[in-house]
Amino acid sequence: MNFSNAFIEELRNRLSLTDIISRKVVWDPKKTNTSRGDYWAPCPFHSEKTASFHVDDNKGFYYCFGCHAKGDAFEFLKESENLSFAESVEFIATHLGIQIPAKTEYDQTEKQTHDVFFKIHEIAIIFYKSMLEKNQNLSVKALLKRRHLESHICSSFQIGLANRENATLFEHLIAKGYTESEIIESGLCIKDKSSNRIYDRFRNRLMFPIRNLKGQAIGFGGRALSDDANAKYLNSPETKIFHKGKILYNAFQARKTASRLDSLYVVEGYMDVIALSRAGISNAVAPLGTAITLDQLKLLWRLNNEPVLAFDGDPAGLRAAMKLLDLAVPEISAQNTVRFCLFPKNQDPDDLLNSSGKE
Repeated sequence: MNFSNAFIEELRNRLSLTDIISRKVVWDPKKTNTSRGDYWAPCPFHSEKTASFHVDDNKGFYYCFGCHAKGDAFEFLKESENLSFAESVEFIATHLGIQIPAKTEYDQTEKQTHDVFFKIHEIAIIFYKSMLEKNQNLSVKALLKRRHLESHICSSFQIGLANRENATLFEHLIAKGYTESEIIESGLCIKDKSSNRIYDRFRNRLMFPIRNLKGQAIGFGGRALSDDANAKYLNSPETKIFHKGKILYNAFQARKTASRLDSLYVVEGYMDVIALSRAGISNAVAPLGTAITLDQLKLLWRLNNEPVLAFDGDPAGLRAAMKLLDLAVPEISAQNTVRFCLFPKNQDPDDLLNSSGKE
C-alpha cells in the first residue's frame, strides 16, 4: 500500500525515535544527554562493548560510528525487525495510536482479489497433500525414499502430489465455489484456446508450496516424476501475487531464525533447502530456478546482512556464484555484504552433509 507524504511526515513529527530504539538497546548514562535529545548506546547491529551508536532524537536519525549503520525509525525497524517499509509504517502508526488512512476503492478491490488467490493456493496445498498421502505409486515412493523425503519432512514443508489426471484440482476448486476465471488467474490452471478445455498446470509432479514473507501461499514449484517431462522443475507463472524474481523459497520459515546476528544460507534449489533442514539447519533459502536478482539480493539483506552463498560445486554453480558476485559488488555497503561457500568438485549440500556431516 502507498502512503501519502503528509501521513509519513505526520508520523515522523509525532514519533520519538528513542521510543522505538529503546526496546533494543540500553543507553549509556555517561554519554547520553536526554535534555539535548542526544543518546548513546552499544550498537544493536554488531557486537561491541563501547557506546558508538548515536541517536539524535530531535532530528530523528541514528548513526553507528562502528559499523556505519544509519537511518530513521522506518529503517531501524526494517533492519532490526525484518519489516518492510509498509510494515514499519503500520507498526509506528499503531504505536502512536494513529489510524492508517483508508484504502482507495482500487486498493480494496486488489486486496480482495489477492485474498481469493491466497485462499485458492491454501486449498491447493491441502489437496496436493491429500493426493500424496493417498498415493500408492511405487515410483513415487521410491523417489521419496531416494531423496530422503520422510513423512515428517513432507509434513513440515507441506509437500504434495499433483497426479496424472488433467483437471482434478480444477474440479476440486470449482466444487469449493471458485469461478473459472479466478482459478485460471491464480495460475494453477490453464485454458486451452483451441479446445476451450481447462487443465491443471501441474500434473505428475511433487509439489512444493511457496510462501511470501507474511506466510501467505502464493505459488508452487513442481518437480517432475517422469524422466521425459519437458521441464524437471516447473514454477507457477507470474500472477498478481507471484513474482518469481522477487521471492525466495523458504524465506518465511528462514525469517524466524535468521537475524542480523545469525547466519543465512542461500542454496540452489528446493531440495538443497530441505537437505539442510533435515540436518538441523533451518535458516536456508533458494531462488526459484534462476539466477538471483537484485530484488532477491535486497530480500536476503532484509533477512541477514551477510548471507552465505552456497552453490553446487560444479561449473553451473560456479557460474551462478560469479554472476551473483557481479550483481552484489556495486550494492555492498558497510551494513550489507555477502560471503561464498565453495563446495568440493561436483558436490552439493546434500552430498557434503552425507560425507562430512553438519559441522
